[in-house]
Amino acid sequence: MTNHTTGWNFDNSYARLPHSLFTKLDPTPVRSPELIILNEPVAASLGLKAEELKSEEGAALFGGNQIPDGAVPLAQAYAGHQFGHFNRLGDGRAILLGEQITPSGDRFDIQLKGSGRTPYSRGGDGRAALGPMLREYIVSEAMHALGIPTTRSLAVVTTGEPVYRETELTGAILTRVAASHLRVGTFQYVAAWGTPEELKILADYAIERHYPEIRSAANPYLALLEEVMKRQAKLISQWQLVGFIHGVMNTDNMTISGETIDYGPCAFMDTYDPKTVFSSIDVQGRYAYRNQPPIAAWNLSRLAEALLPLIHEDSDQAIEMAQDVISGFAALYQSDWMAGMRAKLGLFNEEEDDQSLFEALLDMMQDHQADFTNTFQALTFDTLEGSSLFRSPEFLEWHGKWQARLGRQQEGTEASHQLMRTNNPAVIPRNHRVEAALGAAEQGDFDVMRRLLEVLSTPYAHSPEQKEFANLPPKTTIPYQTFCGT
Repeated sequence: MTNHTTGWNFDNSYARLPHSLFTKLDPTPVRSPELIILNEPVAASLGLKAEELKSEEGAALFGGNQIPDGAVPLAQAYAGHQFGHFNRLGDGRAILLGEQITPSGDRFDIQLKGSGRTPYSRGGDGRAALGPMLREYIVSEAMHALGIPTTRSLAVVTTGEPVYRETELTGAILTRVAASHLRVGTFQYVAAWGTPEELKILADYAIERHYPEIRSAANPYLALLEEVMKRQAKLISQWQLVGFIHGVMNTDNMTISGETIDYGPCAFMDTYDPKTVFSSIDVQGRYAYRNQPPIAAWNLSRLAEALLPLIHEDSDQAIEMAQDVISGFAALYQSDWMAGMRAKLGLFNEEEDDQSLFEALLDMMQDHQADFTNTFQALTFDTLEGSSLFRSPEFLEWHGKWQARLGRQQEGTEASHQLMRTNNPAVIPRNHRVEAALGAAEQGDFDVMRRLLEVLSTPYAHSPEQKEFANLPPKTTIPYQTFCGT
């Protein structure tokens, strides 16, 4: 497959970094790659020709059987605190083909996930199953449509080979598109096992790639920490505002770019409960919904530790400077979350009692086991029926306070409703809908998934066609669980 016909335009800046950061390695070929789904809008944004990619050669590329001209395949090394425990890690089943330079000059990593064993596989088979790869495709595309920074999914192919977990499953490979795959864990890896020079090279690379505006800062490495913190505070607030639970917020899953990455045991909350956990392996609730903001701060502290030698030559001063930055996370997050909550409730200005107004609503939602998304949808369109929440005396009192609060701003009712419509999605990837799509796909029926993706692509449309996808799952006594899918 030539670049001339498909539009591939690779650069390989990561491959020019110190070799301790990666291992050059081709993907392991598969038996018979078959294209299951191609994200044509993403392909177009990358400058790729979708029709060419739908060919057998396209499937061979997405399966790792062919390497496009200009690519320098490699597996990245990194470390990470996994559930609080520090480990030496790396791309155990992923290969970075290179960086696609788009017609507008933007740079995106192109990575094959499930492409075979690497030196970092730690006993794993390097492969992936169809269900988890389609889950990442569905949820990452839903996150993008919601306006939340995320990696994207370009394609999924089946491999013609089984993978074995608890049972035999259909093998698959996902092609992931990312601003980069630089992680907090990448810096931890170099800080633990690299040299001071390598740490500086990595930091300079991150600044050049993601934060070029801070190159001339008085202390660019302290500024790097602060900029990553700003993006992560904003990102986590956006997760919280739509009820998204990542499920595995290890430091190797926190990006320097501020994108959501790794959709293993992720899920969206139905019934509002801050203690909600979906991941089967998170038995202590470390990454529960309510813990996501403090865990983000904890992860950023690990980034700060890695950067200390660059922040100041005196370790005590470096620690003090880094702590001053990290101490600002809570206020940043709170500001972002408050702004988001104001938008969800149609508020344009700020008042001192806003936080208590928001928290009172959430407390009532928890007490009445109200659905997170549908409650805000009902407030948006004033369809206050069906839930015991809306019949309760405490809600009626709250509703009066909210209406009075709306009345104390210059913007009119229609402006408030429009603000709410653009900040309260009609649909999210409901867990039972995702499971239905994955179950059908594993039986060879991809129409259910395609219909779901179509509905999720415009979450703020509030169209009649979306109503059935806002329906809650049948009641059950069995808690919903997600699995890493490794």
